[in-house]
Amino acid sequence: QVRLVESGGGLVQAGGSLRLSCASSGGTIKTYVMGWFRQAPGKEREFVAFISWRGGSRDYADSVKGRFTIDRDNTKDTLYLQMDNLKPEDTAVYYCNAVQSRIGVLPWGQGTQVIVSS
Repeated sequence: QVRLVESGGGLVQAGGSLRLSCASSGGTIKTYVMGWFRQAPGKEREFVAFISWRGGSRDYADSVKGRFTIDRDNTKDTLYLQMDNLKPEDTAVYYCNAVQSRIGVLPWGQGTQVIVSS
């Protein structure tokens, strides 16, 4: 069973940047369409971005387009999310997962907390 481990979150000022990483244990993620999701306090978990298994196709939620970049390195079996020009409304716990129709299909990991101060 694939276990997902997110890292790279932290506290950053508005306008700053962070790079999240997602690794796996117990299996590989390199053959999955992978994505990032986030859950803000008191809100439902929402889709952020996905990338095809070879990286040739990407899509983003409108709220992060032009600021976030999803990428993957299949030689390292790792998924990334580069987040630039962060806004306070980006504050959330961020999760990675395999994606089908913008829904996560593997067991969720612990996530990584991102806090953006104004």
